[in-house]
Amino acid sequence: MNLLHGVGDFFSLDIGTNSMRIVQLFGNARTGWSLSKYAYVPIDRSILADNSELGRRRLGEAIMGAVVQAGIRTKNVAVGLPATKTFTSIVETDTLPEKELAKSFKYEIDKYVPMAMSDAEANYVILGPSPNNPARTEVLVSSTSKEYAESFMETIEKTGLNIIAMEPEPLAAARSLAIPGAMDATLIVDFGEKSTDLVIVFKNQPRLVRSIPGGFGQLVKTVAGNLDVREDQARQFILKFGLAEDKVEGQVFKLLSHSLDTYAQELTKSVRFFQTRYLNGKIGGIVVSGYGGMIPLFTEYIEAKTNIPTMQGNPWQSVRMTPEQQRALEPVASEFAVAIGLSERSND
Repeated sequence: MNLLHGVGDFFSLDIGTNSMRIVQLFGNARTGWSLSKYAYVPIDRSILADNSELGRRRLGEAIMGAVVQAGIRTKNVAVGLPATKTFTSIVETDTLPEKELAKSFKYEIDKYVPMAMSDAEANYVILGPSPNNPARTEVLVSSTSKEYAESFMETIEKTGLNIIAMEPEPLAAARSLAIPGAMDATLIVDFGEKSTDLVIVFKNQPRLVRSIPGGFGQLVKTVAGNLDVREDQARQFILKFGLAEDKVEGQVFKLLSHSLDTYAQELTKSVRFFQTRYLNGKIGGIVVSGYGGMIPLFTEYIEAKTNIPTMQGNPWQSVRMTPEQQRALEPVASEFAVAIGLSERSND
């Protein structure tokens, strides 16, 4: 099992809290990507929460239903791993010739994994010279529990699919959302159902990766509890009115702003940490995705709180689509950041 590597003819699978996204692209990073196959399939949360044999079988059936719907023929798949199930960090080591560095780091990786290596699946990617010190090389290290990885692999491979790569979702999302050719660093914020993933990309490489507990679901519970409405109604309120102060007597805005202040503070902390580590690094902008791209006035709110230009991310920015594909995907396009990022893994 390759946690970060793995290429060839494959499709991507992103299993979210409420739906599954499947994407197969053709092309490459140099000549551009085109959308070949895709599927967006809602999924019952009870299936994801059920870790029994029956629950895993139901999940496998749902996955294969989505594969058939997409018209996928290859058995090779790259899958995303939730940030809450992975540990990712960027570390520095002495600069050596590539082969020597790869050989020596295999014996050092245990120093950067927060569990016994016998209990972990871990991998690393050499990013290149440190922007601060050319005599040092930066390495991205990612790990997950072996028990979780093996259970997840078993569920998927029982369907007949072959996992060629497993990648932390924040890294995949950052690949599709990063601004091409950006000179300054970009803070990518993927506001999910249960957590918010942050990745700072600088000189085309991830330089900081972290996850903040709580996400859209927490906002829903806050609004539902304080306005005494059902959670499905609270979702509709948030997605319709968002952070508009002149709607519903400003009640939704007040409830959301109180919770989102905490997130804005965490973004500011991440920016400060990055700028402390990379003295020449400047955050040129914030890109928001997930529910952050669906809540009205979310980007304006974050920009006002951080004083950093903020925009809604477009995971499809490097992918060519037909007009028919574009129309079909428009309602859910912002939810495909992880799936597209997984599919944009280079074959070069």
